Amino acid sequence: MHVFARLGALLAHFADALAPLFGASATAAAIVLLTLGVRLALHPLSRSAMRGGQARAALAPQAQKLRQRHKNDPERLMRATGELYAEAGVSPLSGILPLLVQLPVFFLMYRLFSREPGGEGHALLGAPLGGRWADALHHGGLLGPHGLVYIGLFALVAAVATWTCVHARKTTAAASLSTRGDARGDARGDARDDAADPAAAMAAKAAKVAPLLSFGTLVTVAVVPLAAALYVVTSTTWSALERAYLQRTCTRDGGALPAE
Repeated sequence: MHVFARLGALLAHFADALAPLFGASATAAAIVLLTLGVRLALHPLSRSAMRGGQARAALAPQAQKLRQRHKNDPERLMRATGELYAEAGVSPLSGILPLLVQLPVFFLMYRLFSREPGGEGHALLGAPLGGRWADALHHGGLLGPHGLVYIGLFALVAAVATWTCVHARKTTAAASLSTRGDARGDARGDARDDAADPAAAMAAKAAKVAPLLSFGTLVTVAVVPLAAALYVVTSTTWSALERAYLQRTCTRDGGALPAE
């Protein structure tokens, strides 16, 4: 509770400093800039997570062999896989660290403004930061002043999610082409085993579905307070741009990088 109070005070001071420029939307501007600051501070973690994804992709053939060798012994498979990652200095959980660090800031936005449904003095183009999409629909309807704010957010999220989905599929297709030649060099018996491996099949299906999860942000924006929605939209947009940048730089510096 003490941490949330301090973060809330910091946000309030930041909004006061921005008030001469943004007026009644100063708190909304503070949320966006605070989000960008948090994501910029987490950029080293994101880069490390991207490198970890690249390393895990390189270890995928060895992990697949371990699954085949120990498919009847889950405990031994888990131990062998852990040893494989440990020897390579790779953490299977590295990809979720940036997300975990962001959670306190998201909860701050949710807690601060979920108790302020009126949102006096805290708004984005007139829409209260403590309100939700359902509240906007009751104040002017879908195309009312408040509703148009949400339409703008939904449009941005949909555009980012579509771009992320298309980009991820292109990256996955490129990665598949680059590894297909190596797969042809395997023995036919091993190829049949790989095709029959349920874990591999599940992973392939998950890779196809994962990009579509970006559209789930639309639901989040609709149900949380506008302040939290602003954080989510800003962070999601940053993630898409950051991932594209890291894929380009990491691929140039050290090989192909998979879409996760």
